[in-house]
Amino acid sequence: VSTSAATTARKKVTTLTYRQKKERGEIITMLTAYDYPTALAMDKAGVDSILVGDSLGMVVLGYENTLPVTMEEMLYHTKLVVGAAQRSLVIGDMPFLSYQVSQEEALRNAGRFIQAGAHAVKLEGGAAVADRVSAIVKIGVPVMGHLGMTPQSVHQYGGYKVQGKGKDRAQQLLEDAQALEAAGAVGIVLEAIPAGLAKTVTEALTIPTIGIGAGPHCDGQVLV
Repeated sequence: VSTSAATTARKKVTTLTYRQKKERGEIITMLTAYDYPTALAMDKAGVDSILVGDSLGMVVLGYENTLPVTMEEMLYHTKLVVGAAQRSLVIGDMPFLSYQVSQEEALRNAGRFIQAGAHAVKLEGGAAVADRVSAIVKIGVPVMGHLGMTPQSVHQYGGYKVQGKGKDRAQQLLEDAQALEAAGAVGIVLEAIPAGLAKTVTEALTIPTIGIGAGPHCDGQVLV
């Protein structure tokens, strides 16, 4: 590998990289990490982005679901990952009640993730949280959306079930995605939705979609 090629390969990934990759038809890669050695291995392997997910609750902390995860826990693990990520874009997952209560709390907590070293934050929901997304973006913090099977709503769904089935629900999800794009989101995670719907949403947006259990047509894929 030439020096110039190696330099290009190690170029820092930014939110601008996301849009450029979508335009070029290049797949965006994302994995979750919660500690320094795991993030270091991912960064060296060339993973585009590392999500410090609130899946931390189940994967690391032994909780039944993501709901008990606190901001303090998320910030601690975000700092560990940031310490290892020289190239990868690090996204901090905003936990339950860190953005739902008020716009002021959403702004403060998004800012705390950036102070911990994250490059962007992720939050769940569509049109209902578009005002939060817009407000966070306006203070200079990139936001990744999350639609479909949103784990913080597990009790509402009655378990971890595929979402977006049926014409009405599919239309609502598309409208939610468009609302997030209009609010300034840099991308949207699509979790556990039919592949055909994921393809429709992906083609309707100028921002990239990151699939998890949403078929092969998304602009990127994330694994926990």
